[in-house]
Amino acid sequence: MASRVHQPQENAEFEFILARADVPVLAYFHGVWPKAAAACKEMDPLVREVADTYQGRLIVVRADIARCPGPVRRYGVTGAPSFVLIDRGEATAIANGPMSRTALGEFLDAHFAYPALHAQPKHGHTGGDLHG
Repeated sequence: MASRVHQPQENAEFEFILARADVPVLAYFHGVWPKAAAACKEMDPLVREVADTYQGRLIVVRADIARCPGPVRRYGVTGAPSFVLIDRGEATAIANGPMSRTALGEFLDAHFAYPALHAQPKHGHTGGDLHG
């Protein structure tokens, strides 16, 4: 299965993805220095899960802080891992630090136009589990 997570290698590629986005974008900023690497490695599977769960409703971008310093400055990212929910180029929500599956799901629920898919069906709604 092809990855649904975009991984821009530079500022221009990140901006290209944003410019073409017709749905909100979740930008996940990661780092490779020792203090960030372990936490970011733990977040990677959850980020892929978000991309799968929200396919067609959310674009997920995994950006290296060192390779994409423009968006880091633009959105005020101060460390890794960090998450920025972007709609039409503007940040609508920012979260810093590693998150559990539940916390990431709640972050998206609180700020995303379409509620996340929940483990427990509500009013006949069924879907994947991002909370857990």
